[in-house]
Amino acid sequence: MLREQVLEHALNVLEQDGLAATTSLEKLAGKVEIPFDQLQRFWPDRDALLYDALRFHGEQIDTWRRQLLLDETLTAEQKLLARYQVLETSVSNGRFPGCLFIAACSFYPQNDNPIHQLAEQQKRASWHYTHDLLSQLETDNPTLVADQMELILEGCLSKLLVKRQVQDVVTARQLAEDVLRFALCRKNGALT
Repeated sequence: MLREQVLEHALNVLEQDGLAATTSLEKLAGKVEIPFDQLQRFWPDRDALLYDALRFHGEQIDTWRRQLLLDETLTAEQKLLARYQVLETSVSNGRFPGCLFIAACSFYPQNDNPIHQLAEQQKRASWHYTHDLLSQLETDNPTLVADQMELILEGCLSKLLVKRQVQDVVTARQLAEDVLRFALCRKNGALT
């Protein structure tokens, strides 16, 4: 089995069962249906596999964001809200991308933990993506609006960790749209 296949399968297991349910490499090996000794050759323990899986997932998300930014058929507003379309499709298919980064920050609360740092890095990248698009739209106070939009996204991802309902993604998207519209109205002087 290829490394990327193992990481993809591990991500799926982690999304379904959560970080706490896979407390050892042996337990995770059973879930990903790969012999323990084969996993241990590449990842000495569960944290090493988790770190590598999250790094791999972060690279997938980074690639998706870069492709989206280069897509000239979409407006900046559509690029800001595209994550909710992808998230809705993923949740409908039983996948919960992004939730693992939220869970990792809680499961590894120490700021100096490499897994925590990786999760924080992904959260910062998401914020910068949002901030850059808001700046491109010349919204009033893009820093505040980026904070608001990321709070909505993180709240949605946190709730998905527990409830796993598509409706929460739909609600988060509507709230993000409202914040964006409000910011654009302020930019155009409609609320002054």
